[in-house]
Amino acid sequence: MLDFKRKTVMLDGGMGTMLQQAGVPMGKVPEALNITHAEAVIDIHRQYIAAGSDIIYANTFSANRYKLSYSDYGVEELVTAGVKNAKKAAADCGKDTAVALDVGPIGELMEPNGGLKYEDAYDMFKEMMVAGEKAGADLIVIETSTDLLEMKAAVLAARENTSLPVFSTMTFEKNGRTFTGVTVEAAALTLTGLGVDAIGINCSLGPDEIYPLAEKLVAWTPLPVIIKANAGLPNLNSGGYDISPEQFASQMEKYMDLGVNIIGGCCGTTPEYIRQMKAMTERLAEAGRIGRRPEYVRRAAVCSSTQVVEIDGVRVIGERINPTGKKLFKEALLNHNIGYILAQGISQVDAGAHILDVNVGLPKMDEAALMVEVIKELQGVVDVPLQIDSSNAEVIESGLRVYNGKPIVNSVNGETAVMEKILPLVKKYGAAVVGLTLDEKGIPLMAEERYAVAERIVRTAERYGIPKEDVYIDCLTLTASAQQKEVVETLKAMQLVKSRLGVKTVLGVSNISFGLPKREVINVAFLTLAMAHGLDLPIINPNVSAMMAAIDSFNVLYNRDEGSKYYVDKYSRIVEAEKNMKAAAADGPTDTKSLEYAVHNGIREYAGDATRKLLETTDAMDIVNRILIPALDKVGADFEKGKLFLPQLIQSATTAQEAFDVIKKHMASRKDSQTVSRGKVIIATVKGDIHDIGKNIVRVVMENYGYEMIDLGKDVPVEKVVEETKRTGARLVGLSALMTTTVVSMEETIRALHEAGCDCKIWVGGAVLTEDYARQIGADFYAKDAKQSVDIAKKVLG
Repeated sequence: MLDFKRKTVMLDGGMGTMLQQAGVPMGKVPEALNITHAEAVIDIHRQYIAAGSDIIYANTFSANRYKLSYSDYGVEELVTAGVKNAKKAAADCGKDTAVALDVGPIGELMEPNGGLKYEDAYDMFKEMMVAGEKAGADLIVIETSTDLLEMKAAVLAARENTSLPVFSTMTFEKNGRTFTGVTVEAAALTLTGLGVDAIGINCSLGPDEIYPLAEKLVAWTPLPVIIKANAGLPNLNSGGYDISPEQFASQMEKYMDLGVNIIGGCCGTTPEYIRQMKAMTERLAEAGRIGRRPEYVRRAAVCSSTQVVEIDGVRVIGERINPTGKKLFKEALLNHNIGYILAQGISQVDAGAHILDVNVGLPKMDEAALMVEVIKELQGVVDVPLQIDSSNAEVIESGLRVYNGKPIVNSVNGETAVMEKILPLVKKYGAAVVGLTLDEKGIPLMAEERYAVAERIVRTAERYGIPKEDVYIDCLTLTASAQQKEVVETLKAMQLVKSRLGVKTVLGVSNISFGLPKREVINVAFLTLAMAHGLDLPIINPNVSAMMAAIDSFNVLYNRDEGSKYYVDKYSRIVEAEKNMKAAAADGPTDTKSLEYAVHNGIREYAGDATRKLLETTDAMDIVNRILIPALDKVGADFEKGKLFLPQLIQSATTAQEAFDVIKKHMASRKDSQTVSRGKVIIATVKGDIHDIGKNIVRVVMENYGYEMIDLGKDVPVEKVVEETKRTGARLVGLSALMTTTVVSMEETIRALHEAGCDCKIWVGGAVLTEDYARQIGADFYAKDAKQSVDIAKKVLG
């Protein structure tokens, strides 16, 4: 097998680009050409090998069960044919060229933002990968992913069902985030932890635009880095791309100085691009200019898909999602009141929590299933990392499996049996872990004894391949009312752990005051002492303003809040801030069940009840126009400013749908002559294109603004769009296309609508489109995302 860790490895270029140039009929799925036009596919592989490719990607990108529902062929049939075609090309060229099974996204959004279940995604990936290994693939490349959870499902499917090396590359936009808001740093942390063999960036952007993202990636992973850029932007007038092979190789040269060692091309690149890059790398190698990677500095950090929390100071873990000592929370679990749990999470994040502890353990409940549900729902409404808290290994693994990012596991201890059960899970899923300083003998009383347990945990974790930066030691808070003299031993033990082991520390602070009056006084004092002794991760209730104030003050006094900027900004408005915190400190939020709150935070469970209550006193259309639409507009504005990302936008939209459904039923029962519809809108993916994620997102968001969406689906003939526009009288038609080859169908559809005299406005969207080109093909509007689509509908339909 090719040694991809020690030399510059050349990948191939764009398969779609070459198939278009070959003039073969693209059909519904390009992978069908593996059978219908095998020689054309083999010839493309040969050209890339001749140009210098060390690894070629089999023509299997979309050969999953979901996308092949439009094909006459099955997954195993097309995957096998694709791998064997690539293998034949390598054999024909007489070179030791490796063949990668190419695995792209499923083509549907995952829960909770879409209808694709994690388990179903895993099964579809598994089906491809098992077939690929059986057919003789040398490695698996999972590429062009925008959803970190989908990528995780694919990586686990590869790791658990094959013995092949795994490369993973994601697609980012210029802002350093994917379509769903994933950051480069979060992808690096998560995928490095999952144990892929190489990690990188492909598609979407050209070499110059990807370079700053690659700099981040190199800093956040020790793995070999892959760059497979586009040949710039498509020129829809000429049918080509705007960066020549010579320019492309020149722009890729700086990656060599960065130490990137696996390179190739994506959309728009041909064998000539590979040939130019090969010559460039050989020239630099002769001159001794192939760069060495900067020394990798491992960090203590965890993440959600959209936010990384580096443990480089005091970071607050919110304790409220836990039934211990919380009557209302227990009732919420027993009654399956997910809305209450989500509100607890949101209120803690609003109060300043950096991480949320999640514990849903109650007797006689399916804790594993509930943990999975709560993690999925929480990650739909908050963007902070989570700490999976359970004493049950099955529950921990269930949570780890569906977690989107790199979480903390709470916890392991010094018992050999516990470490043997939990640490392999931490390693497999790339998590961080809390280590409790107790063992078979219980909690040691003295600091040195607790340190000894901590050292054993850290060394055992390292033997499992878990770096010490991912081990957070809890020296355990004992109750001052019962074990007063041991309190100082906790502080001493923490200091020993910090100085001798160099690991991060965590403490559940509030246990210190159990059984004492005026508990907050003791809690604040102990928290302050603990931070001075090296506490990094206090587990507290962030809604208690005095606790957060102690942390803010500590950061000023220990010179961690440079220039006291954060403190001054926060406490210049102290009166209002304290009033809000005190209002939120109650065990159950009392002001968080308004419809505006539900929509803005994406809590579906609250929306229906809030709407029914409003209907008792408020006209239905007033609720729509004065509450629902402004609430959605606020979410849209936050989305445009980068405060919220696609998952939150979709969650808010589906929450609004709950309210719309209640309003529609209410009006139907009263036989009200009013209608909740704001107008009919037709939407379709044009003929020849089977990609509909973008269209589906637009449909969901616009439905929840009250527009009556008529979704014609994907691969829609021109005649059907015209026919349905006439039949329904829709005044607005939306057309989507992802591929350059299907933009022609979009132009034909627009022309047909005009020639048929349809009284409608047309807006278009898709990855390959620009506003200028939209005008050239006769569209009235161009939308880059769902929010802009809503703005267009408002202009046209009011």
